[in-house]
Amino acid sequence: MTRILYQGVAGTIDVSEVLRSNQEICHPERGEGPASRAGEDDPKLHEECGVVAIHGHADAARQVYLGLYALQHRGQESGGIATADGHRLANIKGMGLISEIFTDDVLQKLPGDMAIGHTRYSTTGDSALLNAQPIRVESTKGLIAIAHNGNLVNLGNVRARLERDGAYFQTTSDSEIIVQLIAHSRAGTLVDAIAESLSQIDGAFSIVMMTRDRVFAARDPRGFRPLSMGRIRNPGGRDTIVFASETCAFDLLRAEYERDVLPGELVMVTEDGVTSRQYSSGVEQTSCIFEHVYFARPDSRIYGRWVQESRDQMGRQLARESHVPSDVIVPVPDSGVTAALGYAEEAGVPFRFGLIRNHYVGRTFIEPEQRVRDFGVKLKLNPVRNLLEGKRVILIDDSIIRGTTSRKIVRMVRGAGAKEVHLRISCPPTISPCFYGVDTPSKRDLIAANKTIDEIRQFIEADSLAYLSLDGLYQACGSNTGYCVACYTGNYPTQWVDVEDILPATANA
Repeated sequence: MTRILYQGVAGTIDVSEVLRSNQEICHPERGEGPASRAGEDDPKLHEECGVVAIHGHADAARQVYLGLYALQHRGQESGGIATADGHRLANIKGMGLISEIFTDDVLQKLPGDMAIGHTRYSTTGDSALLNAQPIRVESTKGLIAIAHNGNLVNLGNVRARLERDGAYFQTTSDSEIIVQLIAHSRAGTLVDAIAESLSQIDGAFSIVMMTRDRVFAARDPRGFRPLSMGRIRNPGGRDTIVFASETCAFDLLRAEYERDVLPGELVMVTEDGVTSRQYSSGVEQTSCIFEHVYFARPDSRIYGRWVQESRDQMGRQLARESHVPSDVIVPVPDSGVTAALGYAEEAGVPFRFGLIRNHYVGRTFIEPEQRVRDFGVKLKLNPVRNLLEGKRVILIDDSIIRGTTSRKIVRMVRGAGAKEVHLRISCPPTISPCFYGVDTPSKRDLIAANKTIDEIRQFIEADSLAYLSLDGLYQACGSNTGYCVACYTGNYPTQWVDVEDILPATANA
């Protein structure tokens, strides 16, 4: 079933309803159904969300839908689209995947030539329908809808001040704080109010906003999260302006990449065109390097660099730093594939898909009555015995978080007959939690924060274990400046905030 909330939609009152799809779907990554009971206890790190905005397209809602479809990897918990036509601002959001929420019938309820959209994996705020985005707020500045990628680190102080000033919060999401700051601003114009409000918050935010007649896009002064601007050229008419968290969305929309929204920049799009102002400057850029390691799709251009190139170089550098005699290079799919290709080419060792991923694991399945050891991993991955048996195998993965999944995979490969299993990780050890929009376990749950590399090797039962060095990661990403690497060093670019001070994500929707 899919839960959907309608706000400001013509012909309906603001209402939440539950739609039953033709086939029930369980999403273990969202903690639903039997898969969550038998499944992974050491999930990958999750990005909070992806955002898309469109200005100047007759079917703006459908364009945003396509953009969000391309960004579905950034969040699978909820999604939403808001549209405007100069007079009305409508918003529909729901729990589930974009394709589940936005059927043709639902999209037809969202007319207008402007739209913003969001797909979410919660890092703060309750995992509930009301916290799904875009968030739509009626304020003294008019109706505003906002979609936000990132995490604010001073939200407690700002929220308390706003509540003292009479603000009423509809959600527990930190994204609403931005809208409330705008609503309570004494600036004379909306643009000034937005700029003033953004200068008061600290942390990571790439946002798209919309009023009845304008679209806005902005990034935080440090540029933690990506946000790019593109253009769809319309012969004989106004060009369509597109914003998206990743450039892979532009390909689906047939939009030309134009540039990144700059750190500390506020861009406004109206019928008269695109204008920009720098609301903050002089701050050191610290963009999240994990976008290149794992989050972003390989076909995206992030921070001016192709992700595919960075991951290929990570694998090559990893081979230079830590190669051992071996017969075959095997990626942990899908995140380890590109780095493994680079590693194999650099080492001169054959690359093989020795682990096959089941891409339909999200569908409902019946648990076996007999307990199967490591069932969650076996459900997702299956070894190819004839490629592994009797071989010295180098496994390539992008990270180790708690270590339990890595141990299960090593056991699986060894159980398929591998003579030796060597694990190589295409980034440095993750020793610190992230406060900037990544769902990271607390430090006590990060294996690299509590064990030496050899102790981790013993825990995961590998013959050897090696991580890419921090210098090697910088080299692979083309620079040793402009990146946030706090998860690898513990040195945070903003004022340090204890993880317990950030509202925990819960799954009570």
